[in-house]
Amino acid sequence: MASPEIELVPCRSDNYAVLLHDPESHATVLVDAPDSAAIADVLNRRGWRLTDILITHHHHDHVAGLADLKAVSGARAIGPAAEADRIPGLDVTVSGGDSLQVGPYRVEVIATPGHTLGHVAYHLPDQALVFSGDTLFALGCGRLFEGTPEAMWQSLSTLAGLADETAVYCGHEYTLSNARFALTIEPGNAALIKRAEAIAAAREAGRPTIPTTIGLERATNPFLRAGQPAVKAAAGLPNGSDADVFAALRRMKDRA
Repeated sequence: MASPEIELVPCRSDNYAVLLHDPESHATVLVDAPDSAAIADVLNRRGWRLTDILITHHHHDHVAGLADLKAVSGARAIGPAAEADRIPGLDVTVSGGDSLQVGPYRVEVIATPGHTLGHVAYHLPDQALVFSGDTLFALGCGRLFEGTPEAMWQSLSTLAGLADETAVYCGHEYTLSNARFALTIEPGNAALIKRAEAIAAAREAGRPTIPTTIGLERATNPFLRAGQPAVKAAAGLPNGSDADVFAALRRMKDRA
């Protein structure tokens, strides 16, 4: 199988959609649909026909373009069963632990509640890709709009358990502000300092900071590092459980 061609599509003010195109079968898969016009522009420029749409969760800025894209392309829409009543137009519903074929790709569904109760991530193990929506961000994680800190910590821990080389595509360009927060938690983390410099340079040049990798997140993202003594100390919970430290970090970021 040929490696997929991948296009990161900036949408709205800071959203990302992602297109995967298989040059052999000509299948084209979209992950999330924030803006139909922006996505259609890339499809037209590349000469790709949309065949499948994967939705991570119900928030408007991830589904606003779904109806229009389906109407134009006839693409199959796949999304979380637990949020199907809030995502009109789904053709297939999935839950954590499901595996399905999307074009030539084997897709494993990972339940990642926390940002929303039914949020899912899509893992393509053969391509070493994961689409984490608003659960895991580059150097950050999503706000807890519906779920509990304990659920989000479990979701992040599950994603952190993927292979280090797994490329992570998330739903927003929040990395510069995430880096500033991360440096307040681990100012002595050499890998984080180096990464923050690269992020600042990328954003200054107008380049995206996505994708990241699981390995890089494990080394630098404070929300995956709640078990580290320095992170526990920064959260004011040197003897706290990892889940409690994560919850404290999320509260600190909410106030930042």
